[in-house]
Amino acid sequence: MNWEDPIVADVRRVREELSAKFNFDLPAIFADIRSRQASAGDRLIRLKSHRKAEPSDAREAAATSSQVVESHVPPA
Repeated sequence: MNWEDPIVADVRRVREELSAKFNFDLPAIFADIRSRQASAGDRLIRLKSHRKAEPSDAREAAATSSQVVESHVPPA
C-alpha cells in the first residue's frame, strides 16, 4: 500500500518546476519570490512581529544588558 498525498505531490511538482525555471539558483528563486511579494501589495497578510520591545530608557537598557551578561556566566 503506497498512498501519496495529492497536495504534497502538487507542492513538490511546483517546487521542481520553479527550481528548473531558475536553473536551481536559490538566490534567483528568492529574488523572484520577493519581487512577486512586493507587487502583491495589500493582498498579502502581514503578521505582527514577535520581537521584544526595546527598553524605554537607559536605566532599563543597562539593567537588561547586565542581566543577559550575568545569565551567561557559568557557576563558580
